[in-house]
Amino acid sequence: MPLPLSEVVATSRAVAATSSRTAKVEALAACLTRAATEGPETVEVVAAHLAGVLPQRRLGVSWRGLRSLPEPAAASTLTVLEVDALATELAAVSGPGSAGRRSELVRSLFERATHDEQQWLRGLITGETRQGAGDGVMLQAIAKAAEVPDAAVRRAVMLAGHAGPVARAALDGGAEALEALTLEVGRPLRPMLAGSAPDVPSALDGIGAEALVETKLDGIRLQAHVDRRGSAPEVRLFTRTLEDVTDRMPEIVESLAGLDVAAAVLDGEVIALREDGRPEPFQVTGARTASTADPERLRTEVPLTPYFFDLLHVDGDDLLDLPATDRWTRLSETVPGAWLPPRLLTGEPEEAQAFFDDVIRSGHEGVVVKDPSLPYAAGRRGPGWIKVKPRHTLDLVVLAVEWGSGRRRGWLSNIHLAARDAETGHLVMLGKTFKGMTDEMLRWQTERFRELALDDPDSGEWVVRVRPEQVVEVAFDGVQRSSRYEGGMALRFARVLRYRDDKPVTEIDTVQTVRRLAGW
Repeated sequence: MPLPLSEVVATSRAVAATSSRTAKVEALAACLTRAATEGPETVEVVAAHLAGVLPQRRLGVSWRGLRSLPEPAAASTLTVLEVDALATELAAVSGPGSAGRRSELVRSLFERATHDEQQWLRGLITGETRQGAGDGVMLQAIAKAAEVPDAAVRRAVMLAGHAGPVARAALDGGAEALEALTLEVGRPLRPMLAGSAPDVPSALDGIGAEALVETKLDGIRLQAHVDRRGSAPEVRLFTRTLEDVTDRMPEIVESLAGLDVAAAVLDGEVIALREDGRPEPFQVTGARTASTADPERLRTEVPLTPYFFDLLHVDGDDLLDLPATDRWTRLSETVPGAWLPPRLLTGEPEEAQAFFDDVIRSGHEGVVVKDPSLPYAAGRRGPGWIKVKPRHTLDLVVLAVEWGSGRRRGWLSNIHLAARDAETGHLVMLGKTFKGMTDEMLRWQTERFRELALDDPDSGEWVVRVRPEQVVEVAFDGVQRSSRYEGGMALRFARVLRYRDDKPVTEIDTVQTVRRLAGW
């Protein structure tokens, strides 16, 4: 019998209801084992859904398109593969009449779903699944269900990108099938990530005698796969989250198709630049790469420039395990010099600091300090890459707070941040954050915001409004325009530094100060 969707939904709810990692793993593994009886395809879909993602990535359906749903079905009849097939059909809808066709497909799916299934599907489609089953839990569950080593699963997912294909390989072919999962041109792998340091000297301390100091562009991370082994060049482009954005960047595709290689996998960024070579604000690049409008028109209005800082494969050679210096040498032999970000190899802190200062003056985000001797740590925040950015801080006030999920279940977590408008005195929201909070801070703020609550914190509502009395100091990386908030802007990567009980709300930073920081 095909696996009912209700079993996956029940598993997801069971996982969300417990704070025990062991219990989460047990529930997920049991569902994967049950899926395996229906075949490898079912396993792959179930693993993706339980990880909170769609194999199709995007369906073109937003929260707005899911606000008005049909009455839920009285009994569950949907199967996992039926949902996957309909999602595939939704993802393929385009052209004239696409909005109406999407609405028809959404209705046909949700009118067969029970109330619990509707709520779960809404979260899955919008990327808001809240069950506390992160990567670590899911990979551990795959290992348990397939009776293979955890390390084999972790290695495989770094190279395969997503949990679905790894679960399929593990439960269908065991450790041998996992070992066969290697870097494949055309299939994205998880990018290496950078740690952080407050300043250049601190970053250098973690590297060694000599380090590469590389310009950190404020663009969109891009993984490019080039395959010219067939009758026509094939180029595929993926973001940091492994979303396929090939169709949105025709100028990048054309440039890469002309490389003198048989096959290559490159890691880098794309960015929109002004005529003087300085970067456009991040939101300009972000809006261009996120837009599904006419790419030929957009390439003229907002042209993108590629920069590549690593080479992971070229002409049959996997380079992941080579020292960074070897990969950089091969990279410089593969792409035009104009595609390489400015960088400096040095062992002198003064030279590194001067380079950082020049990068900031040129309008870029900061630097990444890299260890020349280390391999590429796919999917990990390796010690060999350390980013340094100038830090901005603001004193803001908390307007509301959201109940946490997963490990933070039972704690008031995500805080809504506001600045004061110096002209009107009104408080203007600038975004939300849950970053930077220690367990001790979470315990303290849960008690504190219960005291300040304007709403009953135990009513079951996700968001709890509070009296705007608690000042918090936050660090952030920049400001971007945003239509989501009243002030027309939002903080980028805000994180909590400390709560300021010594500061009254009348002394918090103003909207005007934030605009000046943004250069508006």
